[in-house]
Amino acid sequence: MKYRPRNRYTAADRALMWDRWQKGDSLASIARLFDREHSSIERIIRETGGIRPPERKRSRLSLSLSEREEISRGVATGCSIRSIARSLGRSPSTISRELSRNGGRRRYRATRADQAAWQRSRRPKPCKLAANRGLSHRVARKLQQQWSPEQIAGWLKRIYPDDENARVSHETIYRTLFVQARGALKKELLQHLRSKRTMRRSRHKTLKGEGLGQITNTVSIRERPASVEDRAVPGHWEGDLVFG
Repeated sequence: MKYRPRNRYTAADRALMWDRWQKGDSLASIARLFDREHSSIERIIRETGGIRPPERKRSRLSLSLSEREEISRGVATGCSIRSIARSLGRSPSTISRELSRNGGRRRYRATRADQAAWQRSRRPKPCKLAANRGLSHRVARKLQQQWSPEQIAGWLKRIYPDDENARVSHETIYRTLFVQARGALKKELLQHLRSKRTMRRSRHKTLKGEGLGQITNTVSIRERPASVEDRAVPGHWEGDLVFG
């Protein structure tokens, strides 16, 4: 058996995976790009239920790495918090919080503080159905009655036309079902979806490459036997289809 060292996919690798997944490529074909088994790719795709996670971006209000380096230099030369804040055009309280959460004056390091801030920003925002239990129960009840997420979203819009908090889009319902980490709708409700899928598939996905949706052993109409020309008009009656 061929041994493959553990592969740590880069951000560019993951972007390529999601690009190919959204184009409708199979897990096996994506895995071949990285000389891996399909299970290696499935683990990454399944983490978010087959839904591409949004690209992470820094808030324009957060401190940048260059600003943190200025803070580090200011601390090393003994500058006060107010003078550092003034040179950066920031509030003194911003500099004070930055230092206190990253080891204080003695232990502050710009690169380490920047990495810690990036990790803290990964905390997920609670989804609408997790925050609104009444809405979550209504959605779950309709799913159990075999309603599709599109039907549920349309029904909520008709029942609560003026209450945004009592409505939810069908996309949010799908995302909450496929991404179980959101903790709002139970995994068992997936069996009530008409497609019975456990991951979101691309709209470009085709079953042709998997041997499904095709008629096997097809014969072209050009190859039909000459005897068909002698059939009765307007139709050719088969004996076993005629009832006495």
